[in-house]
Amino acid sequence: MSEPALTLDASGLKCPLPVLKARKAIKGLEAGQTISVHSTDPASPLDFKHFCNSSGHELVSEAESEGTFTFLIRKGA
Repeated sequence: MSEPALTLDASGLKCPLPVLKARKAIKGLEAGQTISVHSTDPASPLDFKHFCNSSGHELVSEAESEGTFTFLIRKGA
């Protein structure tokens, strides 16, 4: 898999800010490009799943390490 077109560090931000910042950042991407988002908010996994399902983007992967969640999102059409 290729490197994400953009990486967003939303560490330290609480709901809904990580998703809001990701939504704003993803607008600048072309359809099919990916963004990697890092968040420390425990609600992030549920928030990003809902965001992707409701906005037509694909949650490619989700991982957690030492309290930091990493999401790889592919922009929809």
